[in-house]
Amino acid sequence: MSLDAKVVRRQKLRWRIRARVSGTAQMPRLSVFRSNSDIYAQLIDDKTGTTLVSANSRMKDIAAIKGTKVEKSAMVGKIVAQKALALGLTACVFDRGGYLYHGRVKSVADGAREGGLKF
Repeated sequence: MSLDAKVVRRQKLRWRIRARVSGTAQMPRLSVFRSNSDIYAQLIDDKTGTTLVSANSRMKDIAAIKGTKVEKSAMVGKIVAQKALALGLTACVFDRGGYLYHGRVKSVADGAREGGLKF
């Protein structure tokens, strides 16, 4: 079984990023996963291994919106920020997950910043 070279490259980048980026209960890690059609974001406390907040573009209120994937990604970032602020979290560490900080990944980060998260 051979793996696609792009998948292997992204995995190596992801491991390198995760060696440096870690989340705590006061400053969780905002992790982004991007598939071809959807985008997922989570706030993770790495000390306990728990997900504090999550949102994705498959949620009913986002999926109902007609727009581009970049616009839906910004909505995912805003919803994560709203949920985090409801829990009393104002700061996080951004984990781009081995993807380039461009397009949908950047849109999630910008949406979270607009929603009130600081990183």
